[in-house]
Amino acid sequence: MPNDLVARRASFAAALVSEWTKLRTLPSAVWSLAALAACVLGIAVFVGATESLQPDDTVLGGSLTGATLGLLVGAAFGVLVMSREYVSGTIRATLAACPRRHTVLAAKAVVTASSMFVVALVACFLAYQLGTFMLSGDGYAPGRPMPALLGVAACFSVTGVLGLAVGTVLRHSAGAITTMIAVLLLPSLLGPLLGDWQQWVAGASPLAALQKLAQSSDAAPDVAGSLAGWPSLWLVCGYAVVALLGAGALLQGRDA
Repeated sequence: MPNDLVARRASFAAALVSEWTKLRTLPSAVWSLAALAACVLGIAVFVGATESLQPDDTVLGGSLTGATLGLLVGAAFGVLVMSREYVSGTIRATLAACPRRHTVLAAKAVVTASSMFVVALVACFLAYQLGTFMLSGDGYAPGRPMPALLGVAACFSVTGVLGLAVGTVLRHSAGAITTMIAVLLLPSLLGPLLGDWQQWVAGASPLAALQKLAQSSDAAPDVAGSLAGWPSLWLVCGYAVVALLGAGALLQGRDA
C-alpha cells in the first residue's frame, strides 16, 4: 500500500471523522446522551414542582440535582465508546483502518469529551432556566451560573474521558461501568474516614467537583472534601489524563 495512503488512513483528522460518524449513527450512543439530558432536565422539573430544596440551597444547586444521576449515565457512555467495540469485534476493523492506536484513542477522547460537554452544557443551562422560572419568588438564592455551568459541563467531559480510559483497560462493559460507579461514589463515602487526607480523597471525585461547582448544599466539606470546586475539577482532570495515558500504553502493547 502506498505510504501516502497509509498516512491518510492513520491521520488524526480521519480518525476523528470516523469516530464522529460512529457516534451519530449508533442508536445506543444517541440514546445515552439523550438519557443524560433527560436526567438533568426531568429532575429539575421535579425539584421545581415540589420545591424540594434544602433551606440553604440555591436555585442553581437545586436545578442541577439531576446532574448527579446524569454523571453516572455519562460515565457509562464513556465506557461504551470503547467497550462496545470489543464486545462486537469491530475494534479490529477500527485498528485496521487506523493502525496508530494512540490516534484512535485520542480521537475517541475528543469526540467523547466534546459531545458530552455540549449536551451537558445545554441540559444544565435549560435546567437552571426551568428552576429560575419555577422557583422564583420562593426566597432561594439564585446562585452564580457562570462560570459554574461551564465547570459542570467540563466535569461531564472529564468523567466521559475517564470512563473511556477504564473501558479501554477492562474491555468489559459491565465491569468497567461498575468500576466507574465506584470511582464516582466511593471517595465521598470513604473520605470522612481518612482524616487529613479527606480533602484530597473526597475532593478527587468528579461527583464532588460537580456538586461544588453547582453550589449544591450536598457539597458539605465532610462529604465532598474541603477543596473548592475548581481545584477539585483540576485534580480530576489530572488523574483522568494519567488514566488515559495508561490506557493508551496498554492499548498499544496488547492484541485487539
